[in-house]
Amino acid sequence: MTVQSPNPLVQVLPETAPFSEEQRSWLNGFFAGLLSLDNAGVTALSPTENAAVMGEADDGAPWHDPAMAIGDRMQLAEGKPLPRRLFAAMAQQDCGQCGYVCETYSAAIAEGKEGRLNLCAPGGKETLRQLKTLMEGGGTPAAAPVEAAPVTPAGPIGRSRENPALATFLSRRKLNGEGSEKETWHVEFDLSESGLDYIVGDAFGIVAQNDPRLVDAVIALLGARPDADLGGKSLRDKLLADCALGPAPDALFQLVSYVTGGDTRQKAKRLAAGEDPDGDLDRLDVLGTLHKFSAARLSPEAFVEALDPLQPRLYSISSSFNATPGHISLTVDTVRYKIGSRPRWGVASTFLGERVLPGDKVPVYVQRAHGFGLPANPETPVIMCGPGTGVAPFRAFLHDRKATGATGRNWLFFGHQRRASDFFYEDELAALKQAGVLTGLTLAWSRDGKDKIYVQDRMRERGAELFAWLEQGAHFYVCGDAKRMAKDVERAMVDVVAEHGKRSIDEAVAYVAALKKAGRYQADVY
Repeated sequence: MTVQSPNPLVQVLPETAPFSEEQRSWLNGFFAGLLSLDNAGVTALSPTENAAVMGEADDGAPWHDPAMAIGDRMQLAEGKPLPRRLFAAMAQQDCGQCGYVCETYSAAIAEGKEGRLNLCAPGGKETLRQLKTLMEGGGTPAAAPVEAAPVTPAGPIGRSRENPALATFLSRRKLNGEGSEKETWHVEFDLSESGLDYIVGDAFGIVAQNDPRLVDAVIALLGARPDADLGGKSLRDKLLADCALGPAPDALFQLVSYVTGGDTRQKAKRLAAGEDPDGDLDRLDVLGTLHKFSAARLSPEAFVEALDPLQPRLYSISSSFNATPGHISLTVDTVRYKIGSRPRWGVASTFLGERVLPGDKVPVYVQRAHGFGLPANPETPVIMCGPGTGVAPFRAFLHDRKATGATGRNWLFFGHQRRASDFFYEDELAALKQAGVLTGLTLAWSRDGKDKIYVQDRMRERGAELFAWLEQGAHFYVCGDAKRMAKDVERAMVDVVAEHGKRSIDEAVAYVAALKKAGRYQADVY
């Protein structure tokens, strides 16, 4: 379905807003892209399908599956104690962006040790609403509200999102060749002045800033002065560094309902309750909301208070501190897309891909890995599956094993769209293979032939050898998209074990579950 607005925004720039002619021209063109939207349906796996692949965890958390829809997760957690239901509401990625893993974040909320309910970045508004419902009672006596303890920054500098250090941005290098549909960067920072170190498997937190073009567009629709003082900080600086400008929070819809009336007020109240009265909720970021409710007059102070805080972004580290002490690198896909004709940009990915300059100091922190890292025994073989930017931690693994002289065999499954333009780190991988560090390199290209070939297809093709490595004690790793790729890889692993281990599907699922329990099947998903 395509939704068209009858009122283009090219006439709404307030005369009182002090923008240059260049800014005004850009903003007018930018506003014209707020209009249309094509919706695409997504088919989700059923709880039965999820359970068949994932199995039920020994800790009684069968919902701990990032590919499972939140409704299905909540159904599985029904009747459980409050901490477990809170756990089911999380995104299940254990990504660490909240400063916890899903289970410990849930427990901290339930115990009153964590008062912030909006830290689950992958879960977004969906998780936040469910957490609020649970903490308010949700119709269940066991879910009585808990008085939250105050949050205080803790830990050494650069080791948590609350207490970042400063690192110097060094450079970016584009990894895609001509003809690629992607924009991927190898990004490097100098850590020498920050005092930070890391181990492979860790993630790097970036405290990015919003795109100034988006900030200026928001200020223009708000009808405020960019230099309006908000507690010693200008409105523009506040929106650049402190406020999330993605999906509009419920508090913003509530604010609109307080200052409007009639049908407009009712629509805002319904949006705040999670409804979608006009079928346009998925394009209502902060800017889109200001456009939709352009008649609402919001004060800068109230507007900023209604926004969520801008969250840090975490990236898998693609370098080894043992190989390059004092330096750290990331492998970053720049997120750009359109809703209708309006451009959208990933906050941190475009910050790293175009806005930060060499020499700039950036607030950062190292997030220690939760169950994702090289085996303690350097002789243990490892199998790594990382298509696209999922190769990042495995580049780090390989450089680390080379630097430390680890003798274990290393096998990498890598894939992307086209070999000619999307073979990241091709020369490096060839050199590592030549040096004997990389024992096997298996490639999959999804756009080079009439049939789409993915890493999970290559796993099945090499199933006998893959199973033999597992039987010899190899550790298996996967990094990438949680909803599809990681799930497909796990399905392929179950198929490989069933076929080449001469096991039933149930026995193969149990085999993979045992690998996970032993720490021999590890995932870094997002």
